[in-house]
Amino acid sequence: MADRQAAAEGSAPILVVGLGRFGSSLATTLVARGQEVLAVDSSERLVQQHADRLTHVVQADATDEEAMRQIGAAEFTRAIVAIGTGVEASVLTTAVLVDLGIRTIWAKAMTQEHGRILQRIGADHVVFPEADMGAKIAHLVGGRLLDYIEFDDGFALAKMRAPAGVSGMVLGESGIRRRFGVTVVGVKEPGREFTYADKDTLIEPGALLAVSGPAESIDRFALES
Repeated sequence: MADRQAAAEGSAPILVVGLGRFGSSLATTLVARGQEVLAVDSSERLVQQHADRLTHVVQADATDEEAMRQIGAAEFTRAIVAIGTGVEASVLTTAVLVDLGIRTIWAKAMTQEHGRILQRIGADHVVFPEADMGAKIAHLVGGRLLDYIEFDDGFALAKMRAPAGVSGMVLGESGIRRRFGVTVVGVKEPGREFTYADKDTLIEPGALLAVSGPAESIDRFALES
């Protein structure tokens, strides 16, 4: 029953409020993945701009509960408040969606204080796109990491070139987990696709590694020479 409910919610339409850079990118990506989306913005210019890119785009004041009822917002089970400017509009919109009974609400926050307010009024998930991207870029600018995702409690997943200090070693004999506290979960040899790594995997020079573990441990492993 729980699996069927989760599957049903996963395919349910999503309401996206705000068509700035973050909201429009989000809505466009969801549509490209086959997700049905209703995008809402108070700006006529933005609505017209995205009318050809998104199937359902509506101009409405998302801080007005009656206006949101009229466009059918109360029928959605999931919504994303992607308003990029204006804390007041973001908070009022989130409050409206809570009052409409939307089950799951994601909301973009610009500051930690903004995020706490959104959580207090009922947002289920609060995201900090600018802060998250800043942290990601900070890990990438050194040039040793090629991609980086940090999860809760400082746990991260990174793509990197195999450090010189472990190149040519068999994974099971390299002692990477013992020495650095990270786990190599995938290896991409030159000219091939990523494959799952096991103890018998040879780390060839120039190989790409998918590595998981504490962020500081990944940074330390990337510096191995």
